[in-house]
Amino acid sequence: MTVWTADRIPDQHGRTAVVTGANSGLGLVTATELAHRGAHVVLAVRNLAAGREAARRIGGDVEVRELDLASLSSVRAFAAKLAADHPAIDLLINNAGLVLLGPRRTTADGFELQLGTNMLGHFALTGLLLDALSAAPAARVVSLSSITHKNAHLDFGDLMYERDYRAAPAYGRSKLATTIFGFELDRRLRAAGSTVVSTLAHPGLTRTNLTPRAWEHRPRLGRIIAWAGLLATQPVGQGALPQLRAATDPTARGGQFFGPARMGETRGRVTEARASRDATDPVIGERLWAAAETLTGVSYL
Repeated sequence: MTVWTADRIPDQHGRTAVVTGANSGLGLVTATELAHRGAHVVLAVRNLAAGREAARRIGGDVEVRELDLASLSSVRAFAAKLAADHPAIDLLINNAGLVLLGPRRTTADGFELQLGTNMLGHFALTGLLLDALSAAPAARVVSLSSITHKNAHLDFGDLMYERDYRAAPAYGRSKLATTIFGFELDRRLRAAGSTVVSTLAHPGLTRTNLTPRAWEHRPRLGRIIAWAGLLATQPVGQGALPQLRAATDPTARGGQFFGPARMGETRGRVTEARASRDATDPVIGERLWAAAETLTGVSYL
């Protein structure tokens, strides 16, 4: 069996790739690999200083642009300027994610922060960039899922988790919503006869900077969690491979979902992953899509 590694990424010269959350973790690895294979990579980041440092480390043909997925006004401004400067976009990798522990917080638009950042911000961004994606010959949108989506269920009567809020289940719901979005986007692109392809990926259990940041309010416990994580997780370079394959493998199909192969999809070589029943249910997909359009004010497909 051939193991898929970053060495199998095809030449990316002449292609424009947008990676959200590209200044650290999975996004930094993804942006680095694409840039080193010739792509023009847009680092879409909330923190411009961190983005500029990432660009310095990556080298190659990269640019840094400010994007706060927790603000629809920021998403709209970013998309408008990007599409004006890059009329054709080949890759949109919706990588950025937020993990919270502690009390419930909201976005600038009043959404529960994890759902608003992880899914609704990317839903709006994808819709606003769809014309530019459609202008490229074989564009892809990659949605970053998580194995936590498998134990989650959406409550359409309380999408913003205002009742009995718990941060960890809220994260799982946000990643389920992201996964539903990726599959529903694929169905709608196919129905529209679009040349744009929607794929999905998840990193298994990977050492990123998200978990330490989630424990900022309890640093001592956070250090214990971090040390335990070193034993239970795989390196970030390995964790980024599923989304790199989803973005660049010439044989990848619309709606294909990649993740690690071993130990309950937590680590190991890249293979086709299994999504939950809710994630692939077209009825749930249509319902979430309608809710996302209403919440964000962005309609497409």
